[in-house]
Amino acid sequence: MTIPTATGHRRDLAEGPYCEWTRTFRAPIEDVWAAVTEPQRLARWLGTWTGDPASGEVKFQMTFEDEMPAERFRIDECDAPHRLWITTSMTDGENTEHWQLRLDLAEEGGITTLTFAQNVPDPTMVESVGPGWDYYLDRLVAAEADRDPATVSFEDYYPALSEHYRKEFGRTQ
Repeated sequence: MTIPTATGHRRDLAEGPYCEWTRTFRAPIEDVWAAVTEPQRLARWLGTWTGDPASGEVKFQMTFEDEMPAERFRIDECDAPHRLWITTSMTDGENTEHWQLRLDLAEEGGITTLTFAQNVPDPTMVESVGPGWDYYLDRLVAAEADRDPATVSFEDYYPALSEHYRKEFGRTQ
């Protein structure tokens, strides 16, 4: 068994610290855009959404997270097929968390690069969120390469990659 590589890095933006990942695909930008926005393609590696994006929000349900309630995704910016910025809102009874997610795509020479970022308002969360996004983005890569995303195992990512993210965000255990 080969342990996956942690690929996320800290990026400080005006809005605060983000963790950022990139993945490349030998595919047109429109195809990668479809993989991250069309419900049936998204469901292969992450989850699915319902609702009307034209309303400015959708409900998103992760497929591979046990007992995870659906989240409200507010669409902050959408410039298909180049940019999708959203804010998630999830309530755990009395507290509501808001996370900004940014997906930016660029194509050059038949290679599309996806840059994905999530804000990190609490540095302790990066220990699980970092390995989690490596896992899900590797599932996306597998799905787009016509491999079975189920062969990507979360147990290979967490907690094995947590130390990388602690260091990226200046945390020591």
